[in-house]
Formats: sequence, C-alpha cells, structure tokens
Amino acid sequence: MSEMVAEVKIEDISTVKKKLFLEIPWTEVKTELDEAYRTVGQKAKIKGFRAGKAPRKILEQFYKKEAEEEAISNLVSKSYTNALEIHNIMAVSQPVIDQKGIEIDKKFAYSATVEVHPLFEPQDYSGMEVEKEEYEITDDDVEARIEQIRQMYSTIESIEEDRDVINGDYVVIDFEGKVDETIRKELTSENYLLEIGSNMFIPGFEEKLIGTKKGETKELRVDFPEDYTAKDFAGKEGLFSVTLKDIRVKNVPELDENFIKNFEAYESIDELKKDIHKSLTDENEARIKSDLRKNLVTKLLEKNEFEVPSTFVNRQIYYMMIDVQQRMINNGMDPQKAAQISSNLHDKFESDATRMVKTSLLLAKIAEKESIIVDEKDIEERLHELTTKYSQDYDSLKGAYESNNLIDRLKDEILEEKTLNFLEEKADLKTVTKKSKKVTGEE
Repeated sequence: MSEMVAEVKIEDISTVKKKLFLEIPWTEVKTELDEAYRTVGQKAKIKGFRAGKAPRKILEQFYKKEAEEEAISNLVSKSYTNALEIHNIMAVSQPVIDQKGIEIDKKFAYSATVEVHPLFEPQDYSGMEVEKEEYEITDDDVEARIEQIRQMYSTIESIEEDRDVINGDYVVIDFEGKVDETIRKELTSENYLLEIGSNMFIPGFEEKLIGTKKGETKELRVDFPEDYTAKDFAGKEGLFSVTLKDIRVKNVPELDENFIKNFEAYESIDELKKDIHKSLTDENEARIKSDLRKNLVTKLLEKNEFEVPSTFVNRQIYYMMIDVQQRMINNGMDPQKAAQISSNLHDKFESDATRMVKTSLLLAKIAEKESIIVDEKDIEERLHELTTKYSQDYDSLKGAYESNNLIDRLKDEILEEKTLNFLEEKADLKTVTKKSKKVTGEE
C-alpha cells in the first residue's frame, strides 16, 4: 500500500482514546477519484457503451456515489494507516470515521477516533507487603469431612410407625396452588419430596405441614415474599391443597467397620482419617497459593491505577459469556436458552473483566521489564503436565493445541504464572496462621 501525504492533528480524548484529524490535498484526492472511476467504469453497464468505454461525464451521472465511496475508502485506508505508523500510535480497535464526502478542488477532511494501547510503567511491584494465610488442619476439620461423607452415603426411608410430621422429616406430597383464585401449574406437583425445616419452599409452607399425618389433606395459606423470584406471585397470598403421601427419615450410617467396606482403599477408620487429613492439607495448600496470588494482584492494582480500552474489556466479557454459555449447555440446558441467559450477564461481568484485563496488562509489562520469558522447554513441560492431568497422549495433545491455535494462549498463561512467581519471591510476606477454613470453603 503506497504512502499518502496528509496533514494530521491528534487530540487525546483520554489515556486510551485518541481522535485524529486528517486533511488530504486535492491532488491526492483527484488521483484516487480518477482511479475509482476507472475501476467502476470497467464494470459499469450503460446502454450504448461497451464495458470500460463510457465517458467520465456519463459515469458521473450514473455511478457518482459508487465512485466516491470507493475513493473515500481508499483515501481513509491509506492515510489512516500511514498516520498510525508515523505517529507511533498503537491502535487496539477499529476507527470510528466521521467524514463529509468529497468536494471538487478541496482537501478531503475526516476524523478517526480510535482506542489505543495504554502506556504506563508498573510501579512498586517489588517488595510488596502481602499477608499470606496458613491454615492448621484440626481433628474437627477431619470429623467435619467425615460427616460430609456419611451424609453422602445416607439413605432416606419411609417410617413404619404412625406419627405426625416433625421437623427434619422428609415428606412426599401432592400439592395444587392457587393465586388470585386461579390454579397455577407452576404451583402444582405430584410426589414432591420436601425436607421439613430446609427452608427451601415458600416461607411458612413447611412449618404448616408439621403435625400432619400420612394420608391427610390440608389447605394451607401462605404469603409470597415481596421479592419472590416469580414476579406474578410476589407479595400475594397463595392457597395450597396439600396431600401428605409419605413420611421419610434420613438414615446416616454409623462410622464403623461396616462403613469402611464402602471403600476399597481403606481397611480401617484410621486409614480413612489419615487420607482425609492429607486431602485437606492438599486443599489448603492450593487455597493458600490461590489466596496469596489474589492478594498480590489486589496490592499490585492498588499501586498501579491506569485506564484500559473498552475494546479489551468487552472482549474479555465476551470470553466469559461464552464460557458460561458452554458450561450451561454441557449441563444439559437448551443452547438457545443458554445463549439468552449468558447475553444478559454482560454488565454483571464488567467489573471482573476490567480487573482481569488490568492484571494481564500489568503482568505483561512487568515480565517485559524483568526479562521474564517463556521458551520451548516451558511449553513442553506444561504440555506434559496436561497429558498427565487429562490422561492423553503427548503428541495428540500438542497437535490439538497447535491445530486450534492455542499455543499462544498457553504461553500467556505460563508467562503470567512465572511473573506471579517472581512477584511472590520479591514480596515481603507476612505469614498469618489461622484455624483451617471449614470443609465447605467458608471461614
């Protein structure tokens, strides 16, 4: 593409957005316009003229708009690209062009608004004071995990005795609900299993079933909360006809030798407890590393305030929406429904996406300053790790990454990890020992 002479003025709209004002001399405009008419003339079909033989004035009568649009496109493309190169502008988005068209014997003027790569120097990233939490595994943690496992092996069985429903029971019910004196199919079900006291149903519903006997039918009135999910019912009264078909209780197995028979890997309770202790230790180590990385990034972002292009943020939001959509489809959701739900998550993802983009740009800049690189050995080692993780053949996995253009993404992941390792090594870590987090993951 040939260079084009143009006068250029630049306005900084923000640290990541520029507006370029360009004026191109009429001599350049005329050259492009003449070439556009020649191109249009080769294809024009005008009665009385062979292709490519119609006079310019005839072409101007029938094809003026097409020729000027072709000329403007070429003028903008050449002059804009040259302006970016001459002024060393790193554009990261397509330009928004504003132009008024071509006027004979006049300069062609237009503006181009574009987002640019942020220019910044990372500050205070070495020696950051960061808290590193370490967790002590206690006997209570082991017992809590064992209790979870026991619950997993529990059974729910019908009771033989003739008694009323009490809190903690599981009941099988048929129910039919009305709102505004109209039966609603959304509030109607058969053989519905409900745990009394779980607070999973409409407030007040479960409590009103306490004292009911098997085979009994009750009329229950409940008030839907003002913030109820289904807006048609929010704040209204519901009338339910409920038939209690069965009362069941959860039977949790005793922690004894019979319970151990569920596991081929263990021959005693002690062996099970030792393995649980090891699992909790491994989980905590992974959690400690993850929390430390989050703390490092948070501290880094606090020390480095800069603006990021919306182009980068929107691209990250798109990746996040696609990821959510694919996970919903993998879980059995209709693809159209999954696409609809994910499309509504754009604004919700904006804050996290901005943080991710800032983090990525910062780490890349630090890696550049500290000469942190990713070589072929790093990639090979990571691919070998993935073959073990996914039980795949190395050559097949590498071929899949190459054919799907995923090697560069893998390099970016490795580079970020190596940079975070560097920051951790340089950080002023303050170790804080705490009781282990609960096995549910909460403090």
